[in-house]
Amino acid sequence: MKVLNFGSLNIDYVYDVEHFVKKGETISSTDLKIFSGGKGLNQSIAFSKAGADICHAGLIGTDGAFLETILKEAGVDIEYVTKVENVRTGNAIIQNDSQGDNCILLYGGANQMITKEFVDEVFKGFEAGDWLVIQNEINENPYIVECAYQRGMKVVLNPSPMNEKIFDINLSHVDCFILNEGEAKVLVGTGSEEESLEKRLRKKFPHAKVVLTLGEKGSVYVDEKETVYQSAYKVNAVDTTAAGDTFTGYFVSGRLQGMTVKESLDLAAKASAITVTRKGAAPSIPWMEEVLQFNFEEE
Repeated sequence: MKVLNFGSLNIDYVYDVEHFVKKGETISSTDLKIFSGGKGLNQSIAFSKAGADICHAGLIGTDGAFLETILKEAGVDIEYVTKVENVRTGNAIIQNDSQGDNCILLYGGANQMITKEFVDEVFKGFEAGDWLVIQNEINENPYIVECAYQRGMKVVLNPSPMNEKIFDINLSHVDCFILNEGEAKVLVGTGSEEESLEKRLRKKFPHAKVVLTLGEKGSVYVDEKETVYQSAYKVNAVDTTAAGDTFTGYFVSGRLQGMTVKESLDLAAKASAITVTRKGAAPSIPWMEEVLQFNFEEE
């Protein structure tokens, strides 16, 4: 069984600011750091650091060659990472404020240059029983999901960043959703506010497993058989950039390695808690050994 993450690869330009810049305002940053990033890259690194065998597929410009090195150093298979000419690697301008929160402006670049021919070439290496992981920072996601479904692969969708393109995907082909409250509300649309989000998600996607992350309130998993709650871990957050990507990689890796839902949720909660104590996206993601040895205080 192989895992394919078909996702974005970014260069992150991270500015430290006292507060997020407002309309018409000019402010100075206290620092600028350049990191590897992109939800796809982050999740592939999280998968690998959690012990999973992960293949990454995606496009970079000639300015993004160092991203290949970073993926390889983390143990990610980069056979399907390809350089394209005449376009820059996708990038993100990230503001980190004094409270440890962030806001992000994305430029798609090479991430939006994926062709059906490239997708077809990638999927020649995968078969029934393999897994596909996707986010929402590349083009051709509907075709990618259809290819995976036709091959009998399992599909994990993290619909971030949430926008109308998500609804171009045949969501009935998704086996597992991993999403936050804002993304969940968009997916379920209008409905009874008396019902919890997880129940509304189950009603709309009864075929799928759902993991709903709730920030400081933890997370909850629901499927046709069980509902499992997980508390958050208390840490001093300095940068939340890759927390969700870390959670995704660690949760799915745990399940693929035979852990129970509860064990996988707990592992993902611990890993994402460590991530927010560090600056940067991919560099902040911990290795499994760190997660197992870290001294946590559960909220």
